[in-house]
Amino acid sequence: MKKTFYSNGKLIITAEYFVLDGATSLALPTKFGQNLIVELGNSNEIVWKSFDADGSIWFDEIISFEEISKKILSITNPQKNTLIEILHQGFLQNPNFISNSNGFRVSTHLTFPKFWGLGTSSTLINNIAQWLEIDAFELLKNSFGGSGYDIACAQKKVPILYCLKNGKPIINEVIFKPKFRENIYFVYLNQKQSSKSAIENYRRKKHDLGIVIPQINNITSEILDSKSVSEFSTAIQKHETFLSDILEIPKVKDVLFSDFKGEIKSLGAWGGDFIMVLTQENPTQYFKEKGFETILEYSEMILNL
Repeated sequence: MKKTFYSNGKLIITAEYFVLDGATSLALPTKFGQNLIVELGNSNEIVWKSFDADGSIWFDEIISFEEISKKILSITNPQKNTLIEILHQGFLQNPNFISNSNGFRVSTHLTFPKFWGLGTSSTLINNIAQWLEIDAFELLKNSFGGSGYDIACAQKKVPILYCLKNGKPIINEVIFKPKFRENIYFVYLNQKQSSKSAIENYRRKKHDLGIVIPQINNITSEILDSKSVSEFSTAIQKHETFLSDILEIPKVKDVLFSDFKGEIKSLGAWGGDFIMVLTQENPTQYFKEKGFETILEYSEMILNL
């Protein structure tokens, strides 16, 4: 018997970093995601293959049930260890997935290049949680950690407002269909940013959350409620300046695109992955001349227009 699971990728539009501490973020599921296909196997092991968007295999390992149940880690294979950790935490939530089986053959298939940062890990965790019939947020918490907004996007097909309250996810579906969405583009910065390192840097800063979070939440509301390009542009500018001052990191527009006619907002971990671009003219030629070849229109990236 073959079972197939799918999860959406994600983009966090507002409150990056501060969503970890209870701020409300606007997050969008993407048209890109990841499949997980499970078939029965044997030998009390999982034969696992992971395919990138171009069909190439980027992970190919055999993991024994004993490695999963006892969390036996490899000395030389960190990618395998990451998967063992996720599966071990899944086993703790549902031991029957091993005890009632002889083995599995599993394959994962990304519909976006894995270096894009659209949720290779979160889509995997949500797919595994669907397979094992366990809570994906709990699985994330016990393995990778993080706010969980990416898990929410993996499960939803519409834009969401997401926050943590007493450590629990609060998810509200919202309407976000700006009339000016043809003026919004997403550009890949040619480098994968480590979310873990970015979060560690954020944690080293000292913030008065009682002051900062209400301000971030207000900007999120402004971005969500923007009715025109000028309103959206002003809100983006405000968000970038606010986060830049707090994180003590220069804005990406100032560093790389100071001559660009339009607004640019970092997404996710600052310094890598995608940026969101707001402009009155198609920016493809501008960014390609700067060496950035991956430029997607809003309609190409975002799910459920």
